[in-house]
Amino acid sequence: MDLRVGLIGFGYWGPNLARNLGEIRGVTLAAVADKRADRREAVAGRHPGVRLFDDPAELVARPDIDAVVVATPVATHYELGLAALKAGKDVLIEKPLAATGAEAEMLVDTARRERRVLMVDHTYVYAGAVRKIAELIDGGELGEIRYYDSLRINLGLFQSDVSVLWDLAIHDIALLQFLVRRRFLSVQATGGCHLGEGVESVAHLTLGLDGGAQAHVNVSWISPVKIRQTIVVGDRKMLLYDDLEPDEKIKVYDRCVVFDEDRPALLRDYRIGDMWSPRVDRREALAGVCAHFAECIRTRAEPLTGGAQGLESVRVLEAAEWSLRHTGQLVKL
Repeated sequence: MDLRVGLIGFGYWGPNLARNLGEIRGVTLAAVADKRADRREAVAGRHPGVRLFDDPAELVARPDIDAVVVATPVATHYELGLAALKAGKDVLIEKPLAATGAEAEMLVDTARRERRVLMVDHTYVYAGAVRKIAELIDGGELGEIRYYDSLRINLGLFQSDVSVLWDLAIHDIALLQFLVRRRFLSVQATGGCHLGEGVESVAHLTLGLDGGAQAHVNVSWISPVKIRQTIVVGDRKMLLYDDLEPDEKIKVYDRCVVFDEDRPALLRDYRIGDMWSPRVDRREALAGVCAHFAECIRTRAEPLTGGAQGLESVRVLEAAEWSLRHTGQLVKL
């Protein structure tokens, strides 16, 4: 069955979604809606034959559209996603799922009631390197996961409607959901607005997870360099994931601290072994997102990054925002 998909929003992320949707066998990018005439003209130049709309409601109402992809500002995700679900469309929404937990919960409930696929574009989950890390963790290579540390910084892109937490830290929340698969127990956040934009441009997030694991996430829009590095520490081995590294994106270190209950607390042994870099799939992560969405529509399967994951991530971010506004107070989830 040929799936006919409509895309709402052709700004920053929309063109990437359109390109990847158009490359999937059995999927047709049938329509694009955007209020700006210059963006509709861009669609016409890149994707001839695609129907164009200035009003998203017209696209959603078309009976020949099977699924809708939403790539618009966060404040519009709920309204557009809800309308598409109620119109009987399967829906993929750019992260985050919605602007509030209440909105996200309504989307999840509506998708369940209408028996529609609801998926969130948590892109990193579909990266080959992340899939390899999941394989290593699930196979016991690292042992019990104890600690997660992420540095996700760059200069811009500045958002006017959401803070850097919602823009960048959400990636790490999604990665923790996929890789560690433990319930979030607590969150603390600090940060600041350093450029007078009214939303935080720098933030530091601490997450407590079930089983005693802890995660630290450092995000910024005002760094002179772009860094995307994540460290995952297990009780057997450790791992460094550098998304910007062209060749060795993952480095596994056969290193750990050896604990011996019979020795004094300050006397620890260290195992220092080899470092190795596994081969990873180089396919574009967004291609994986779009292909998985199409497959879930065909099989009616629950997506890896479905409504439940989207709702949880929004609730964590809401709690982090509250903590940030209250001088880093601990919030239990």
